[in-house]
Amino acid sequence: MRDFKRLQQDPPAGISSAPQENNIMLWNAVIFGPDDTPWDGGTFKLTLQFSEDYPNKPPTVRFVSRMFHPNIYTDGSICLDILQNQWSPIYDVAAILTSIQSLLCDPNPDSPANSEAARLFSENKREYNRKVREIVEQSWTAD
Repeated sequence: MRDFKRLQQDPPAGISSAPQENNIMLWNAVIFGPDDTPWDGGTFKLTLQFSEDYPNKPPTVRFVSRMFHPNIYTDGSICLDILQNQWSPIYDVAAILTSIQSLLCDPNPDSPANSEAARLFSENKREYNRKVREIVEQSWTAD
């Protein structure tokens, strides 16, 4: 609840999140693609599943929207250090979502979750950006 209050009072730009009505442990979130990037205009939905161990253990965060990114698996799970071995209880929902938003534009192709996206990001930026634009356009019509 503390995270939710903080998000209400001081929401980070391009991010929104709230617990589901009937389950405080399961949150829905939306990340908007950052301006002036290939992700610009995209609306990407995620879920955050919290355990009883939070904030000592990170939530399970997964994209519901289809994604094409070097650090996002095809099932929507995210390869991000703060969600795994670099987790700290100082992180809150806003910090998690802000980190994921910045990961969109600043992937780590050396730790790929999607090898095709990582290869294109490194070898053919134009084709990578074209595929990202497709994902952005799909995000407008996806439920």
